[in-house]
Amino acid sequence: MTLPAFDVLKPQTLDEALEMVAKDPQAMPIAGGTNLIVDARAGKLKPETVIDLSALDELQDIAVEGHEMAIGACVTIAELLDDPDIRQYAPVLSAAAQTFANTLIRHRATVGGNLVNNAPCADTAPALLVLDANVELASLVGTRSLPLEEFLLSPFATKRQSNEILTAVRFPIPPTSAMVRFQKMGLRKISCMAKVDVAMLLDFDHSGICTDARIALAAACPVAFRARDAEEALVGQRLTAESIQAAANLAEQAAVPRPGSEYKQQVVAGLTRRLLSEIAEEVGETHV
Repeated sequence: MTLPAFDVLKPQTLDEALEMVAKDPQAMPIAGGTNLIVDARAGKLKPETVIDLSALDELQDIAVEGHEMAIGACVTIAELLDDPDIRQYAPVLSAAAQTFANTLIRHRATVGGNLVNNAPCADTAPALLVLDANVELASLVGTRSLPLEEFLLSPFATKRQSNEILTAVRFPIPPTSAMVRFQKMGLRKISCMAKVDVAMLLDFDHSGICTDARIALAAACPVAFRARDAEEALVGQRLTAESIQAAANLAEQAAVPRPGSEYKQQVVAGLTRRLLSEIAEEVGETHV
């Protein structure tokens, strides 16, 4: 289908962009356009005005700020993969970026766009959820911060207001002792939407007892979320076959796939069990 005509505004500063969204609440901010343009071409969206944020230097940095990392909303998925700080301090996000679509799309798609679009299969969301990420939203009134878990409302809907632009994602740097995993199940290795995403971050004390557990799911539910019951089943426990199975069962119960996709619950359980078993083996090697 032919791409419909629309006006494109290209601000040179964030303040200019905020003035544009304040003036026209129906205008759609865009960075990489890998979702909006496809949906517009398919007739799912009919934007009259698009605000191109790609020239805003303020939104394109990855920075370590004390004990925190900040990622600009216009940072691309390819830039996540190339950044040494992401690989060192947020390897779960690096792992998610490796599974993201294909090389061409990774060079266009942005972190902010992936979150604001909020597709159930958004690969960065579960990784950022286990990092306890917050999103920053700016408007002419000021800036507010929200936990990512609160920001993601429902499929393709977030708490971003029409006069706001998502400017950054921030998260505390995990301890060096934390162990992370990310697994995506799709129909093929590249250029596919996730059928199930499982991300996790676990930490342990010197004796191998789990002191922190974070497990996030995507694509097997309307919106990415933390499997809190599964997490609680692990904290204070060793990773034994019994505790791993209990957490996998609770993750399976937490998944809410759409009708006809109930098989995803079993996939969630299997992936959770597999990743926890890998971590258990690593913990065993560390605490001998």
